[in-house]
Amino acid sequence: MAQYYVYIMSSVSGTLYTGVTNSLIHRVYQHKTKSVRGFTSRYKINQLVYYETSGSIESSIQREKQIKGWLREKKVKLINSMNPEWKDLSLEFMDPPDCHSEDCKDE
Repeated sequence: MAQYYVYIMSSVSGTLYTGVTNSLIHRVYQHKTKSVRGFTSRYKINQLVYYETSGSIESSIQREKQIKGWLREKKVKLINSMNPEWKDLSLEFMDPPDCHSEDCKDE
């Protein structure tokens, strides 16, 4: 059975990004290495602070849209319910990216 993830990434400064994927490790790696140009690479969003799983892509997309529609305060409460210290949860299941260039280092 397929597994889907709704996730929230954060920058050091607290900028949030909500997304959906069927491969959390791969997608987080993309955010961390800035391999996909856009909002997350521009704002250095590279810490996984929240995720939830589902067996349905439809319900995952619906949940992603729901969370994206929330005010920041409600998103922060959701993150705090699972991860009150805002630790980078990806460190629990993946090795840090092999970064040797300025493209994947925090500033």
